[in-house]
Amino acid sequence: MRRQRSATEQQIADLLQTARKSLGLSVAFFSRLDGTTQHLEIVESSMPLIFKDGLSQPQDTSFCQAVMDGDLPAVMPDVRDFPAAMKLRPARIPRIRSYVTAPVTLSDGSVYGSFCAFGLRSDPELSARDQALMEVLANAASVIIEPQLRDRQQRTDIEQRLAPIVANGGPDVVLQPVVDLVTGARVGAEALSRFPADWGMAPDVVFAEAHSIGAGDHLELLALQKAAAHLDAVPGYIAMNVSPATLLTQPCLDLLAGLPLHRIVLELSEHDQVEDYDALAAVVLPLRARGMTLAIDDVGAGFSSLRHIVVTSPDIMKIDRSIVSGLDHDPVLAKLVESLVEFAHGCGVSVVAEGVETTAEHAVLRTLHVDHGQGWLFGRPGPADALDGTRPATPAAAPLPA
Repeated sequence: MRRQRSATEQQIADLLQTARKSLGLSVAFFSRLDGTTQHLEIVESSMPLIFKDGLSQPQDTSFCQAVMDGDLPAVMPDVRDFPAAMKLRPARIPRIRSYVTAPVTLSDGSVYGSFCAFGLRSDPELSARDQALMEVLANAASVIIEPQLRDRQQRTDIEQRLAPIVANGGPDVVLQPVVDLVTGARVGAEALSRFPADWGMAPDVVFAEAHSIGAGDHLELLALQKAAAHLDAVPGYIAMNVSPATLLTQPCLDLLAGLPLHRIVLELSEHDQVEDYDALAAVVLPLRARGMTLAIDDVGAGFSSLRHIVVTSPDIMKIDRSIVSGLDHDPVLAKLVESLVEFAHGCGVSVVAEGVETTAEHAVLRTLHVDHGQGWLFGRPGPADALDGTRPATPAAAPLPA
């Protein structure tokens, strides 16, 4: 029984059927050439028990390779007229006597494989016009397969890039202090994942790529484990980032079950969609009952955060740096922060401002009654022992921007 073809494979099979029936030949096939072997990935045949998907042969003995090398023409009405063809295996097994082929060329100019049709009898009607038909069909096949090939290559690239990170136990995890904006005291720290700088990718992009290949939950779990390893060395709480989808997995719940939850702030990013809020609540409520603090991260960077806040009733709301940066001279940003603080405090939620970089921003945030701050002004992300050296600035409150 022939295996079930994918939708893409069936599209290619339809093109092959068009070729076979239009040319009146016995077999049409789409093959992949890997440099050593010709793989007949999809075959349309009038003799399916003999010629079928999955057959292969040495590439250097194939008609296709001989055509690409210039040793044979792309159209052979009678193979017996070409001595070079008669020396090759297909002329004997399966005794090919008429043949036409066209390369399947990708957009970068590389040859992926071939689009071929053959008959077991000579066909004097086979001509350059039939080759033109094969070229059209081969081009159509390349358009169909190239997106899938790109996806496959992208997946391979991601897997190879992440493999040494996973083998090393996960990304590097650094800590950035979170301070009380009034007293300047450090109340906690956020654990931040770091990947090789030469990747040129933000951590959220790396995690998104990992999720795209089904490795995201595991990578997040490794990051959580490394973050939790700092608990013994750092006083105060440690904020750990996790996507809602990963939080719902059993390995994540098992890890959290063994941690001192009263010292953990779990941050859910507002960028990540929540498919099932009821399922999320069923997981979060027992954790919060045991002392865990829930935070919604990146508030203001998109539109889903307010729904996150309304549905989950978090303990902390973290205002995204895109709203904090420059609010000391932008009255619109200042007003937005003021509104978010009023909303949060009205719901009994404390507010952390992210990305605080200047004393002027710090001063306005204090005037707006933001509770805590995080940013380069108070300390850059670094190892746990560097937290003891952070000395946050505590300027007097400044007036709001006009």
